Amino acid sequence: MPTWGGLPGRKASTMAWYQDQTRLSRIANAVFDEEHGPGEKVPHSGIYRCKGCNKEIAANVSDPFPPQNHHQHSISQGSVRWQLLVWTQY
Repeated sequence: MPTWGGLPGRKASTMAWYQDQTRLSRIANAVFDEEHGPGEKVPHSGIYRCKGCNKEIAANVSDPFPPQNHHQHSISQGSVRWQLLVWTQY
């Protein structure tokens, strides 16, 4: 099985991993449905996932999202669109 990020068995298409579920809380909030483009201002600090290729980034509030050339997509993946995966406090 291929590795990703040095972790055996993690495929590039899987989402972020965590070790201790007691340190995460599940909430329903519309901010998780919003999509953001390259260079836009980050509205909430956290981990964002690209909807086209599932790559993840950590982003801080008020910083810009990575530019379009941060990573390349195939035509079938469409444009780079970031979606909040884990909302962090800072």
